[in-house]
Amino acid sequence: MGVIIEVRNPLEDLEEKIKAHKRRFWRKVILTTITLLAAAASTYLLVELQTYNVARTVQSYQDAGNDKNSYMQFSNGVLKYSRDGIAFLNRKAEEQWNQSYQIKNPFLNINKDSVVVGDRGGNDILVFNKKGLRGEVHTNYPVESLAVSENGIVCALLKNENTSLIVCYDAAGNMLVEHRASITGTGYPIGMAISPDGGMLQVSYLCVVDGVQATRIIYYDFHNGGTEESEQQAAEEVYKNEIIPMSFFVDDNTSMLISEQAFYIYKGKDKPALSKKVELNKEVKSVFYDDDYIGFVLKDDSQDKNELRLYNMSGTEKLSKTFEGEYSNVKIADGSVMMFDGKQCAVFTTWGVQKFDGEMEENILDILPLSGINKYLVMSERGIEEVRFGK
Repeated sequence: MGVIIEVRNPLEDLEEKIKAHKRRFWRKVILTTITLLAAAASTYLLVELQTYNVARTVQSYQDAGNDKNSYMQFSNGVLKYSRDGIAFLNRKAEEQWNQSYQIKNPFLNINKDSVVVGDRGGNDILVFNKKGLRGEVHTNYPVESLAVSENGIVCALLKNENTSLIVCYDAAGNMLVEHRASITGTGYPIGMAISPDGGMLQVSYLCVVDGVQATRIIYYDFHNGGTEESEQQAAEEVYKNEIIPMSFFVDDNTSMLISEQAFYIYKGKDKPALSKKVELNKEVKSVFYDDDYIGFVLKDDSQDKNELRLYNMSGTEKLSKTFEGEYSNVKIADGSVMMFDGKQCAVFTTWGVQKFDGEMEENILDILPLSGINKYLVMSERGIEEVRFGK
């Protein structure tokens, strides 16, 4: 009986070895990648889930900071303003433009890349964008409040001796619309907002209806070019026993109205109508918002505590967080809720982690987040500093 001997092809052996080598190689690559990702995730969570209490200066910028300057976040930078003028700085405190003026009581209203500066109690209004001055307005009556659209249309509430005027101007200073308010008619205007395209104006009037205090909400539509108030009025609603002094437009189709214990969402570009009412069931202490969230600091039932609550622009609650302390300034930007009062500061993420609880070296005038881990830009009487939170 013969013996059969199977002779393997050496090329097949070589292919098997190559395949085995590749399998071992990719197992190592996958395991190494998983290990690195796990380490990165652990480091990220370790950094992001901690509360820091020390702010270390990383960089001080050569800015002529003094107690006469005020600061406000604008577009991708910062506005520095005083009675003598206004300047736009980038996040390295480098001046992009500067405009001098003489305004006794300057105050600002910002909408995206447009900003209007008014003289409260005076007669001067200046309109700017990221490139600088766009137009100036000199009013016949003292300025009480202002609102500006994204494209630079300005609505001004002017105070006359016997009545109030609401006047709208284009960015070049040309008058577009004038409405006269009266206590016995619409009521006294206490708040206003203008849509991003400048075509819709919302005004809140304090009035008395059926013997009780109320707020009359009126939307004026300028899209169709009507000149009479009756032609421009697009919607009206009266809320008895409520004061609604604050409002803003989310976009051309959506606006928000905020009362003492609730907020209202109106929808519709041509004829705005109430879409949703959200009860807060607590006293509102502060209101703040950005493109994605509307937020509130609410008086909590517990003593010495407040509640931070965030909603998306559809009125769905996204965060509820109790905290201690009182802060006169609250803002939201780039996923951070920043609270400050004097030197004291608290920072929360929009998912509820308290990132910072401590003091700065100087009284805080404004603060905004920077790219990078725990980095923020702080404006104070001393000037502008880049800080990093640590232990």
